[in-house]
Amino acid sequence: MGTGNGHHPRRLDTCLVIAVANQKGGVGKTTTAINLAAGLALRGRRTLLLDLDPQANSTLSYLPYEAAGLSAYDFLMDVKLDPLTVVQPTPVPGLDILPSRISLAKLESRLVGEFDAPYRLKDRLEALRRVYDVIVIDTPPTLGLITVNALVAASHVLIPIQSSYFAMEGTDDLLETIEKVKARPNPNLQVLGVVITLHDKRTALARDIYRQIYEVFGDKVFETVISKSVRLEESPAYRESIFTFAPQSSGAVEYARLCEEVLRRV
Repeated sequence: MGTGNGHHPRRLDTCLVIAVANQKGGVGKTTTAINLAAGLALRGRRTLLLDLDPQANSTLSYLPYEAAGLSAYDFLMDVKLDPLTVVQPTPVPGLDILPSRISLAKLESRLVGEFDAPYRLKDRLEALRRVYDVIVIDTPPTLGLITVNALVAASHVLIPIQSSYFAMEGTDDLLETIEKVKARPNPNLQVLGVVITLHDKRTALARDIYRQIYEVFGDKVFETVISKSVRLEESPAYRESIFTFAPQSSGAVEYARLCEEVLRRV
């Protein structure tokens, strides 16, 4: 458990809970979650990365598989379990992770019909909100019950959109889900912003897509654009964030800028 940094518990209302969500796979969602969490921790914010994707890519970016131990599945299913026993430290100072495992894939079928199904994560996070300044949630590439739990628990949602021909496909469904969550279970949910990822500024197509995204989302689009980068793809294999793996790379510079923009917006 990695919470003993001598920090005082935080007041409940100061914890920022950011769900990184897009039901389209391959849009740089996990890359954004792991590097946003690392970047905020490196800026002195006590940060938890909560991996809610059964593929566990965020977890494997920081921990070897066999080290995962208890997981988000245990955290959500066993309400008597102390949440802090599931949390593990990462190599990034000030960043802890609540790991995922493939068992999380069973969660939706286990929760269906439970009266508190959409609220389970929100309730379980209460204890962790007192410990952390920021909780970053990596969600699965679907709009099922796990993603809905993340949106119900979050204060903000950050939407990565790939700079590609099919970029906007499915965003209507995501925005509709966000509106439904705001209408009833979480009226305080805010769209923190849209970050354009995997951008290749050399192509005319990418510039057109950028304009399209801007037309739809306006000032919700972050100024920072994340370029396509081999370094960003490689860093998880070495269990490092981009900031230590390739600190001079475009990916490190861009994610550092994104972190600054996030902190300004909140």
